[in-house]
Amino acid sequence: MIVIPAIDLKDGKCVRLEQGLMERDTVYSDDPAAMALHWQSEGGELLHLVDLDGAFAGKPKNQDAIKAIVDTISIPLELGGGIRDLQTIEAYLDLGVGRVILGTVAKEQPSLVAEACRAFPGRIVVGIDAKEGLVAVRGWAEVTEKKAAELAQEMEAFGVAAIIYTDIARDGMMQGPNLEATKALAEAISIPVIASGGVSRLEDIHNLLAIESSGIEGVITGKAIYSGALNLREAIALTKNG
Repeated sequence: MIVIPAIDLKDGKCVRLEQGLMERDTVYSDDPAAMALHWQSEGGELLHLVDLDGAFAGKPKNQDAIKAIVDTISIPLELGGGIRDLQTIEAYLDLGVGRVILGTVAKEQPSLVAEACRAFPGRIVVGIDAKEGLVAVRGWAEVTEKKAAELAQEMEAFGVAAIIYTDIARDGMMQGPNLEATKALAEAISIPVIASGGVSRLEDIHNLLAIESSGIEGVITGKAIYSGALNLREAIALTKNG
């Protein structure tokens, strides 16, 4: 299991949101590329990048910042937020993004996911955001009737490389990840799961390592490493050394 630092982009800056609310943001840096380089220097092996403006607008909004990050770091990055068509996927992959994350379209336009997996094998990841086990879409603005595990199984059949699972009630709240729901989702599919939302201390990493064997490949951390509640180097060392 690897620890994946996150950079959320809003208006070209590095921010964090509480429970996905755009008006509840904290700006951590005006230079996302420098922040990306910092997390790489701290031992990050993969960077998780989200275009928040894109997620809410349904189209890319922070291309300049994304390009600057790609040009600055040598580790791979995955990117989500407002990616709703094949052209955008191709443009980001051509830019140097390692893999793209599809969210809302996985629920609303599953045929696009299937098409993208065929066109770009191994480079499509689906982000499933859930509240009480039900899928939330459009930047978490709407909670649907679809069960997260059911959607994950459908995506696995299409050939997605991994599922990023976020419990939105925990995200940005520093309350620890939803271990039970994450484990249940990982056990429902055979492709890797990346846990997201709520990681706030080293103990959370330890707890996730305990359920790693259910299929958890990584954990994304954002607010905790920015606030200093979690030291990225220490978290990575724990996953390497147990």
